[in-house]
Amino acid sequence: MTLLFVNASQIVTCAGPARARIGTEMRDCGVLTNGAVAVEGERIAAVGPRAELERAYAGARIIDCGRRVLTPGLVDSHTHAIFGRARYEEQERRAAGADYMEIARQGGGIHASVRDVRARGEDELLALAIPRLERLASYGTTTVEVKSGYGLSVEDELKLLRVIFRASVMVPIRIVPTWLGAHEIPKEARTTPAARASYVKMLIAEMLPLVVNQRLAHFADVFCEPGVFTVGESREILAAARAAGLGLKLHADELAPSGGAELAAELRATSADHLAAISATGIAALARSGTVATLLPGTMLFLGKGTRPPARALLDAGAPVSLATDFNPGTSPTCNFPLILTLAVSELHMSVAESMLAATVNGAAALGLATETGQLARGFSADLALFDMEDIRELPYWYGDRRCRGTWALGKPCYPSELPIT
Repeated sequence: MTLLFVNASQIVTCAGPARARIGTEMRDCGVLTNGAVAVEGERIAAVGPRAELERAYAGARIIDCGRRVLTPGLVDSHTHAIFGRARYEEQERRAAGADYMEIARQGGGIHASVRDVRARGEDELLALAIPRLERLASYGTTTVEVKSGYGLSVEDELKLLRVIFRASVMVPIRIVPTWLGAHEIPKEARTTPAARASYVKMLIAEMLPLVVNQRLAHFADVFCEPGVFTVGESREILAAARAAGLGLKLHADELAPSGGAELAAELRATSADHLAAISATGIAALARSGTVATLLPGTMLFLGKGTRPPARALLDAGAPVSLATDFNPGTSPTCNFPLILTLAVSELHMSVAESMLAATVNGAAALGLATETGQLARGFSADLALFDMEDIRELPYWYGDRRCRGTWALGKPCYPSELPIT
């Protein structure tokens, strides 16, 4: 069946090279007026003038966009969407003066989610995950990366990855699974240096082969940060993951400039994420390597930190920049991707065009999907989002408001739009 999207006030195509955009390429997100988008099955068949496409696809079913803004589906390239209970009590503890690392040392943070996940069954975690993923779609997201990392044992990490796989066949949005067994050193492995070394060895020799053999992940990620995994440990784990056939990602330089960005560049990782504390050396390394710098401004806002990822320095250096929610129970409990665009414009001083490209094309590049999604162009996946506004500049302007009226992934509805189809 052919669908023809017509009567949009603007079609934001983000069309261009099927790779991460950099530098001056970030200035234009391709706004088309009086246009239309033709979708055949799972693919975009054509984008162009409305009159021309109406003639070419005379038998198509018409979706009237009602003078709203049509964009590529947003690509959320960093989330931890599979978890159990919320951790709202930690927000209050931070307000009283406790910082992230102090809460972690006292058994909160990631460790709290680990204890909770270990106590829950696979079906229960799946039941919690489905409405969260649907909520992501309701804000305009059609592709989402989801990490494990709240199990930290062979049994529980595999359980989380199986939940991600099961969710991927139950919800219509595209889900990209990432193995994050190196999210934290579990409490039981922090007793001695030998116990810590044994955990790293277990990740490489025992957990990783099972993840790969069962085809449960596309990427491996490591939390490279003082107090978590060292640069040396991260390099060892990621080198083994690459040899096993996985793509590479890093949590890097979130709270301190620890060399994570430099390691990501050295390994030619697909992305380095967080980067609020990245050094000038790290910025230059990412720009040279082409590794996507994935910025998560919602995290620093929620933690109450005064620092922000240096988006302008990264963009000016020629590094590819993407944006993501970091949706997780402790430090960024939001499914609202447009809110992240608000923070990008208001706090990171990115333009609307830069923010849109960072949330679409460059988000896709951060998942190795830049040839598949992230733009409205012939041959690309039919991943679209429709927003109740007349101008794309309104998307970051109405902060916190859900303006999404509908999303489609691979040509299928993800989020009900109540739009007339004729």
